[in-house]
Amino acid sequence: MPGTTSAPEIELIIEDIGGGGGGKPPGGGDHGEDGGDYDNRRKQSSSPRRYSTAIAIVLVPILMFFMALASAFIVLRHGSDVWVTVHLPPILLANTLILLASSFTLEAARRRLSLSDSSGFRKFWLFTTGLGILFVAGQLIAWRQLVAQGVYIASNQASSFFYIFTGAHAVHLLGGVGALLYVSFRKSDQKRISLSLAAEIASYYWHFMDGLWVFLLALLYLGK
Repeated sequence: MPGTTSAPEIELIIEDIGGGGGGKPPGGGDHGEDGGDYDNRRKQSSSPRRYSTAIAIVLVPILMFFMALASAFIVLRHGSDVWVTVHLPPILLANTLILLASSFTLEAARRRLSLSDSSGFRKFWLFTTGLGILFVAGQLIAWRQLVAQGVYIASNQASSFFYIFTGAHAVHLLGGVGALLYVSFRKSDQKRISLSLAAEIASYYWHFMDGLWVFLLALLYLGK
């Protein structure tokens, strides 16, 4: 009839006015395919926030664990009568520079990716991974140097904290190396997580481990 408006036209008018926000996708009938597209777009738009939340959930317990160790370290350092200072191996400074450099190469890789330079991205990303492995190898050398001096994990309180700090950090950093390798050799699956998002989430973890190591090293040197 003249002057009447069909239900689909009313829905379109309401969606245009409201910007589509909060509206439920039509379901069933002829609109089932459109509803599926709507759900897919909604899932894709929520993915970055979902993965950012997931990495935060991973990092918070790690931070709490190391903060608890740091608190115990400070209390015992100033309250223990049997504290024996550990002479830190000089290679720790070189290891720190290696780890700091890895953060710069990681960001260089992400910049290459933003410029659609896939080969440059892979080169810098794999270089970052190599620096991470080199850092862990340097930590092994530091432990061997202490063992050569007769300093073991059970020698005294200070040596125990040194091995626990560096060992726990190395284990968590190896987890980061695994994440970097996953991003490097993952299969292209844009529906699940894009390469740029995977690189971004991995960078959060890597930079966190980088900053955590700087904090632990400063704590060890201040505790001498």
